[in-house]
Parts: sequence; C-alpha cells; structure tokens
Amino acid sequence: MLEFLFCSLLTIVPDYLYRRYAQDKRLGREITFFSVWHELRWGITLCAILTTTLITIVFFYHPSSKSVRSYFRTVTILSETGGRVSEVFVTNNQKVEAGTLLFRLDSSSQRAAVETAQRRIEEVDARLQAAGAELEAATAGVREAQAAVDVIEDDYRRNKALLDRGSSAVPVAEVERLENELHVRQGALEAAVANQVFAEEKISIQLPAERATAVASLEQARAELAKTEVFAGETGRVEQFGLQVGDYINPILRPAGILVPSSFDGQRFAAGFDQITASVIKPGMVAEMACLAEPFTIIPMVVADIQDVIPSGQIRPTDRLVDPQDNPRPGTLTVFLEPLYAQERLTMPPGSTCIANAYSSMHDKLEDPDLGLGRWLYYHMVDTVALVHAAILRIQVLAMPVQTLVFSGH
Repeated sequence: MLEFLFCSLLTIVPDYLYRRYAQDKRLGREITFFSVWHELRWGITLCAILTTTLITIVFFYHPSSKSVRSYFRTVTILSETGGRVSEVFVTNNQKVEAGTLLFRLDSSSQRAAVETAQRRIEEVDARLQAAGAELEAATAGVREAQAAVDVIEDDYRRNKALLDRGSSAVPVAEVERLENELHVRQGALEAAVANQVFAEEKISIQLPAERATAVASLEQARAELAKTEVFAGETGRVEQFGLQVGDYINPILRPAGILVPSSFDGQRFAAGFDQITASVIKPGMVAEMACLAEPFTIIPMVVADIQDVIPSGQIRPTDRLVDPQDNPRPGTLTVFLEPLYAQERLTMPPGSTCIANAYSSMHDKLEDPDLGLGRWLYYHMVDTVALVHAAILRIQVLAMPVQTLVFSGH
C-alpha cells in the first residue's frame, strides 16, 4: 500500500491534474466511478508498472524475513540406565549449578554387585596368602626330595664302586635296587620342583590376573552404581521437571525433564530469507530487527554469517531414493544476525520471535570513477528506496502490539 501511494503521486495524481485543469474535466461529472479507467488509464497503468517495479527492487535489494528466532540449546535430563526413582533433590524451575545431584534411582542391585566384587577381591587376596604358604611347603618338599636323592645317590655310587672292583661284599641285586631307588627319588624331586614352579606361577601370574579381573569387575559395578545418580552437566534452570519418588525412568522412552543452560548469551539470531536473495545478502550488511518481546523498538543488526547450505536439501541414507518433487517447501537461506554495536546487549528472552530487514548498500559501487550515468542513477535509486522498506518495518512495529493483542483472537 505504501508503495502504491508513493507511485500514485508520480502517475495517477499528475494524470488527474492534467484531466482536471488542462482538459477541464470535473470529478463526479466527466470523471466518474465508471469512467475512471478510461479517463485515467495512462496514470493507472503507469502506477501499476511503477508499483510492481518498486516492490520488486525493494524486496530484492532490501530483503525482509518474518522467520527470525534466537535459538538456544537444551539438555535432556536423562539417566544412563532405567530404574525407579528413590530420591529427588531439585524442583521444577530451580536454578542449579554444574555437578548438582538432581535425582537418584533405586540402586540395591548395583550396590549388591559392588559388594560382591569387593568380596571377590578379598577372596583373591586370601588365596594369595594361602599360595605363599603353599610355596613354602613346595620349597620344603624340594629340599626334602633333594636330600633323599643325595642319600640314595651316595649309597648307589659307593656300592657300585665296590662292585666294579670285584668285591664280593656287595651283591649285584643290592646295586640294582639302589639304582631303581635313585630313579624313584629323582622322579619325586622333579615332582617337588614342578609343585614349586606351579606355586610360584600361581603367585606371580594366576592370582594377580584373577585379582585384576576382580578389580575390573568392581570398577564396572561402581560404574553401574554411578549411573543411578543423575547430575547437572551445566549450570542452568530445570524445566518440565515433574519427577516424583516411585516414577520409572527409561533412557529411551521416559526422560525426567529439560535443563536450559544459562551460558546462552542471546546475541545471535537466525533468520530465514527467500532463496532469491542469496546473491544479494552478504556478511556485513546492515539490518534492522523488531521483536514481539520488545514492542516499539527497532534494533540495529548486522549480517554476521550465512549458512552454506539450505536445510530443505538435507538427505539421510535410507532404503529409498530421494525424489525432488517430494520436497514440501523450497527452503530458506539461513542468515545469522548480531547486534550492530558490540556494546549493545540484547535483553530479549531466548526463543523470541522477530522480523528483520536487510539493506543493501551501493556505496562502494558509487565510488567507482568509471561508473556510467545510468548505473549511477540506478544505484542511487536502489539505496534511496531502502527508506520505503524501513518505513514499512516501522509501520509493522507500530501495528504489531495491536495486531497481536486485539486482532489475533487471543
């Protein structure tokens, strides 16, 4: 409407003045409701063309967006394991610090597992002490078997020497008996040595490995026990937290609530502009924003960054090929806006709904000494019509509270 009124001042009004004063045609006589088109056809046609051109130039070089949001991150309050709630330490809408215990699940089975793992470690320690005594007994058995071998070996060598010299004092059967007895004693010595080696390996290898396994089981049991306590990962405010003792929590189906971190600064807004403006919007462009949370306020902004991709083109691997005609919407160009003045801190609550205008500047192109007259006039016109869009934004800001409170039906 504002563009039409402006264009009519340059087309319809001069045409009417010419008809009225140059051709002496009077409103209500020669110029009536039914003869308006015939009498003012040139002005109406030029006004329609000029209005369409002006609107196209304004919205192309100075695009607007009604989809502006300050997105913030939330953290789902969720346990790592399922269980029934035994204790609750916070309430809904309570501000908590990082590391605050929020609630605890029933941990009777996990505590029993920890106790069992601790008893296994004590059992292995006791077996280590018993294995030390077994090693001492095996060492003593080796010494005993070695002594028995030495005694039999001395008797065998002495009688064998006498038999070899032809002495009749030593029968052959006695020498053979001593030789067999020596073999028996040597076998017993080897068995005793094997028992000693087994006891040493049991102390140095087997039991330490069993103890390490028991310690790992204890750590695993403690880790499972720790999963029954849920802490706040960040400083923030607990929202939608209606947990009570006896409720069952499931990490997949039943979260406990939401934690809204307080680290969000709220100084960056995401705006969705039409794709046709992708060649116009650049980082550093000046913008203006108005929000429902701060009525009658125009906030100077600047384009800080532009998302490289358009979200509507996102795909995920599935068992079906993507058909482009199934896309429900063309998608918008995501532009990130920040306050133009760094010292100005925005106070809108996170998630505020806003509208924004971005303004192209032809100042750098106008400074080109080789710029032709036609382009010079065109670029000046582009910069000038930004006032139209700025005025439209201010009209929207003035009408926003009335439209929201009176005509929205709420």
